[in-house]
Amino acid sequence: MDFDYSPLWISLKTATVSTVFTFFLGILFARLVYPMKKCRFLIDGLLSLPMVLPPTVVGFFLLIIFGKNSAVGSFLSSVGINVIFTWQGAVIAAIVVSFPIMYITTMGAFEQMDTELIDAAKTLGFSDRAIFFKVWIPLSWPGIAAGTTLSFARALGEFGATIMIAGNLPGKTRTMSTAVYSAMQGGNREMAYKWVIIIMFISLCTLVLMNFWSSRRYARDERKQSVARRLGLFGR
Repeated sequence: MDFDYSPLWISLKTATVSTVFTFFLGILFARLVYPMKKCRFLIDGLLSLPMVLPPTVVGFFLLIIFGKNSAVGSFLSSVGINVIFTWQGAVIAAIVVSFPIMYITTMGAFEQMDTELIDAAKTLGFSDRAIFFKVWIPLSWPGIAAGTTLSFARALGEFGATIMIAGNLPGKTRTMSTAVYSAMQGGNREMAYKWVIIIMFISLCTLVLMNFWSSRRYARDERKQSVARRLGLFGR
């Protein structure tokens, strides 16, 4: 019997699309919450909640929100959009479970920024938008890149929320994680082993590339700082 690669393509497509949304949403919410003083701990908790909830609970809430009996589900149905048991539902599940990783990582990167550079940009007359794109993002980019990579890996391996809202339809919503589940349920351990190896290989490659990129960037930053120190000493 030919090996069905559709779960691989569905997983890669789902993880890629969800990571694009997670990338922008994580940065946006981190930017909005960062300057807050009051109730920030509560907002942080709410935005990070999907990370600590069981994935099946996340999937349950998604079913409630996007079900046809809900206000959101009814509206989507009226415009011809159906989320339940569709690939779009798998993307939504991946976004929800991977968003906290992107948000927390980006927020941590923002908190480690050198605020003196931001103050200097303000004194030079840069607008808030220019400061965000020319100072915040470059300074926080290593953390943002790490969050993006981890979000992709998390979305790639999502199971609980996906099977709750998107189901396990062969060729449509069956991802690699649900393919492992289906293979074990059907007593086909050989197939399950194959998918486990594929998932582990892709996840490992993703993390290795992230660590390699981070180490190269760290070494480059160290060289820049060393040169800056030497120039400073020379100037004296």
